[in-house]
Amino acid sequence: MTDGTRVVLVTGSSSGIGQACVTHFLQSGYAVCGVDVVPRSKATPAPADDNRYFEFTADISDSAQCRAAVAATVATFGALDGLAHLAAIHSMKTWSELNAFDFEKILAVNVTGSFLISQAAAQHMEKNGGGAIVLTTSSVISVGGLGGTGRGGPAYATSKAAIVGLMRSLARSLAPHNIRVNAVSPGSISTPMTANYTKEALAGVSARTLAGRIGETEEIAQTIGFLMSKDASYIFGEIINVNGGASFGL
Repeated sequence: MTDGTRVVLVTGSSSGIGQACVTHFLQSGYAVCGVDVVPRSKATPAPADDNRYFEFTADISDSAQCRAAVAATVATFGALDGLAHLAAIHSMKTWSELNAFDFEKILAVNVTGSFLISQAAAQHMEKNGGGAIVLTTSSVISVGGLGGTGRGGPAYATSKAAIVGLMRSLARSLAPHNIRVNAVSPGSISTPMTANYTKEALAGVSARTLAGRIGETEEIAQTIGFLMSKDASYIFGEIINVNGGASFGL
């Protein structure tokens, strides 16, 4: 923007962690483009600052729509300084329930989509002094996702593991262009995705953390906000685990 306001594009903005990121960035003084495959629910109030926020509907697994989202952001605010990529689809199918179509659909959105939206954002940033990109992996890649009620299965776990390799490759590729690429790895977070967990499953994941609970969306948004900020200017190609201490494998 002409007044020097930093501009960030947030995917998966209509719910969960993406929605929390929109709120966090607006409260932090950013201008925000919220991108999702479906418009925000009428039950969800629009962010208060209409001058610094707008929504764009796009399927991030389509390269043309990714480029259109970036172009709309730049046309509206005059810049794009950051990408917070939260958009993904879940898969709870077990190894015996999955077929090739199911598996490839998850990869198309979660992996190819992550590349395409990053590519579109980076192509603008490369020409305009740089920026920051934050991708999203998951703690499911460490514990191994079996699937079942509410829980990520092999397709979801595989897609989130692929994000690690993609992030590190992009970090090395884009660093010469002053573009920092990092990732956040949430544990079990209170979102529509975990709303389907059984009471037993919620109790189990809570017990495996040092915090003794599942996380809140705001806690992930704050971490993404840090990675996007100048305070993280010396952080490249890293994964920040935000899982309440579940990495200890309790």
